[in-house]
Amino acid sequence: MTHPVHTPVVAADGGLIRFILADLLVSRATSMRLELSDGGAAEPWLTRLVGAETSLAVLRQGQADLPAGPELGRLALLLWLRRWWPASPSLGVPPLDPALLDLETAVATADVEDLAEGLLDGFEASPAELFDTAIADGALLAAAPPVAGEVRGLCARLAAWFDAQDDVVRAEAAAEVSSRLENAAPGQRAYALAAGTDPVMTGEGVLASGRASVDWARVPPGILDAAEDTVTWRIVAAAAATRLEVEVAGAFADAAITAVAARDGEPFAEVPLSLGAGRFTGTADLDDAATRLAAEVHSGRITLIVGVAGEGVAGTTAEDRAQVVALVRARPPEARTLAERAAAAADDEEF
Repeated sequence: MTHPVHTPVVAADGGLIRFILADLLVSRATSMRLELSDGGAAEPWLTRLVGAETSLAVLRQGQADLPAGPELGRLALLLWLRRWWPASPSLGVPPLDPALLDLETAVATADVEDLAEGLLDGFEASPAELFDTAIADGALLAAAPPVAGEVRGLCARLAAWFDAQDDVVRAEAAAEVSSRLENAAPGQRAYALAAGTDPVMTGEGVLASGRASVDWARVPPGILDAAEDTVTWRIVAAAAATRLEVEVAGAFADAAITAVAARDGEPFAEVPLSLGAGRFTGTADLDDAATRLAAEVHSGRITLIVGVAGEGVAGTTAEDRAQVVALVRARPPEARTLAERAAAAADDEEF
């Protein structure tokens, strides 16, 4: 089965609508895969989307390849960006501002609601919820200056949409953001943290050491550099105790994450990681059994997983990650989203 990192998806009421990542990234999606799980729930919006005749055929088959709807493709891409965008300064892929992503996703969600009412019943977030998140704590106003004109336009569209939904409070809030940005000067929203490369772990008597890569599926989106081999670990014998030291270089935001060390697949230590200057680091003392294991085992038999280590996670491979990075780096400028254009403008101002 193709990993979700390769297949942007919209979770509709009663089904899934899948796209091919490579097609969406170059704005050339011509088809979408519809897979139904509840025909009764899907029938009303499916009829609005494709008409009664096609709807009946799809309901009989339970799945179908249909011509791509641009509104659905746009939403699928934005949802993918929110989860899988491989931010990595070392790879030339800038981080994307979450407030700008939330705003554009709110507009895309509203467009899909207008296209086929009911399609997004029970969806992960409504336009109202996405807009609320975008403007929380002034995040959208802080992120907007590099693309202030576009943000104003999207806020004006949302204001009209909220007004049509009789959501007066949000219509006024969207109009206020648009008004406050009218005279905004171009500028950049600096990321609080930059990728760090200087070693911070200290100690003598190294029993084992190694490097590892972060599996994107095991960590929250947008907090770590997506490049390979950003994790450094070592087991150090000291007078007081033997300890496991872990560093994950390249941090964009804080999160509660841990690192789990295993020998031949069997975990033997867990290290809580704390945010520092552009990196996460952590240290954990090892018990006697783990210390003997480290002294006896070659480093190559020890693995380190950052983030969720459970077997139920559909992890990404190095090949998955390399393919996605290559596709993103080849993305044509005209296909970029608002958040990508803002990141590009910020880079131009900085350099």
